[in-house]
Amino acid sequence: MIVSAFTLLATALLFGGMTLYSFGFAAFVFTALPADTAGPLIRKAFPHFYLFVMGVSAIAACGAAFIDPLSCALLIATVLSTVYARQILMPAINDATDAGQTKRFKTRHLVSVLITLSHIAAAAVVLIRVAGAEG
Repeated sequence: MIVSAFTLLATALLFGGMTLYSFGFAAFVFTALPADTAGPLIRKAFPHFYLFVMGVSAIAACGAAFIDPLSCALLIATVLSTVYARQILMPAINDATDAGQTKRFKTRHLVSVLITLSHIAAAAVVLIRVAGAEG
């Protein structure tokens, strides 16, 4: 019961944090600030967002390992794909922005959006599975 509650809370934090950041904070920054201010702010915030996703996913995966192998695998996949997004994809997005390569930026940014959406979906699946494991 304690492991399930811990895993459920960690995954809820992950789901809520990713959803709030993606649909709340990032959207708000770009509507509330001029583009020349919003862009650099988001660029500074994303590394911290990715660390949050990696850390909380890893913590939730530890709990899920005792409850549901599929949930654990989804959370580990989230950790690994976030490492890729933070260490490889984000610098490539920044390089394309700095070089004025709009098409490269849009393509890479789309990939990062799809990765984040897949993380949110994976967290939702884990929430449902772990909550169902209690019943």
